[in-house]
Amino acid sequence: MKYSGIGGQAVMEGVMMRNGNQYAVAVRKPDNEITVDVKNTKDINDIWHKIPIIRGMVSFIESLVIGLKTLMYSASFFEDEEDAVDKSKLSEAELKKLEKKEKAEMGGTLFLSFVLALGVFFALPYFLSLAFNRFVDSQALIAFVEGIIRIAIFIGYVAIISRMEDIKRTFMYHGAEHKCINCVEAGKPLTVENVRTSTRFHKRCGTSFIFIVFIISVFIFMFITFDNTWLKLVARLVLIPVIAGISYEFIRLAGRYENAFVDAISQPGLWLQRLTVMEPDDDMIEVGIASVEAVFDWKEFQKENEGCF
Repeated sequence: MKYSGIGGQAVMEGVMMRNGNQYAVAVRKPDNEITVDVKNTKDINDIWHKIPIIRGMVSFIESLVIGLKTLMYSASFFEDEEDAVDKSKLSEAELKKLEKKEKAEMGGTLFLSFVLALGVFFALPYFLSLAFNRFVDSQALIAFVEGIIRIAIFIGYVAIISRMEDIKRTFMYHGAEHKCINCVEAGKPLTVENVRTSTRFHKRCGTSFIFIVFIISVFIFMFITFDNTWLKLVARLVLIPVIAGISYEFIRLAGRYENAFVDAISQPGLWLQRLTVMEPDDDMIEVGIASVEAVFDWKEFQKENEGCF
C-alpha cells in the first residue's frame, strides 16, 4: 500500500481530512446537503517538523487545536435554533467580538479536556497503583501495574462511550475516513463502491497513537525512581509530550513501511480500532470522499504511483 500523506479524523456528522498545511471539513447538514470548508495552517516545512520526537510533540499540539476547531465547526450546524447566531446580520465589530468569544471558549474547552484526560488516564492509575506498595517492593513492577490499569481504564472508557448513539455515528464517520484513505492508497478510484469494500482499519489512526502512548509510558515510567510520591506524578505529567513525540515516530514508521516489526507494533492499535472505527453507510462515505477531494488530488497521486500499489 502506497503512503499518501493524508490523514484525518471524524467530526460531528462529518469528516476532516488533512494534507500538508491544508485541511478540509465536510459535513452532512440537517438538510442532507454536504458542505465543505477548506482551511490553511502555517507552513509545516519549518525546522520543528524535521527533528525526530520534537516534530511529534508539535504535531500532537497542532492536531489537538485543529481537531477542536473542526469539531466546533461541525457542531455549529446542529445547534438549537434558539442558540444559533445568524452571522450575516452582525456588524464587523460584533463578528470580531463573537470570534474572540468562540476562540476563548475553544481554548477553555481544550484546556479542560486536557486536564480531565490527565486526571483520568494518568493521575488516577498512578494513585490506584500505590495500593500495591503494601504487597510489592519493586517500584518498576508497580509502574508496570500502573500501566496495565491505565490501559484497562482507557479500553473500558472507549467500550462504554461506543454504545452511545451520537458517539457510534461519529465512529462510523471515523470508518468512512479510514476507508477513503485506504481506497486511495490501494490504488483504487475513489468511488462509493470502492470505498465500501476497503478495510476500515488503518495503522496511522489516532486510536493506535493513543494506545502506543500508553504502551511506551509503561516502560518509561518504570525507570522513574523518585522517592517522593508527588515528584513521581509531576515527572509523569511532564514527560507526556516526550512520550507523544516518541509515539508519533512509531506511527510515522507504521504508515511508511510494511514489515513484521511494523505489523507487530501496529497490531494492538488495530485491535482497539474494532471499538472506535465502525462500518459507515454510503451517505457517510460520500462525505468522506468530499473531504478527501477538497485537499488531495487522488487521481494525480495514483497516476504518479502507477505500478506501486
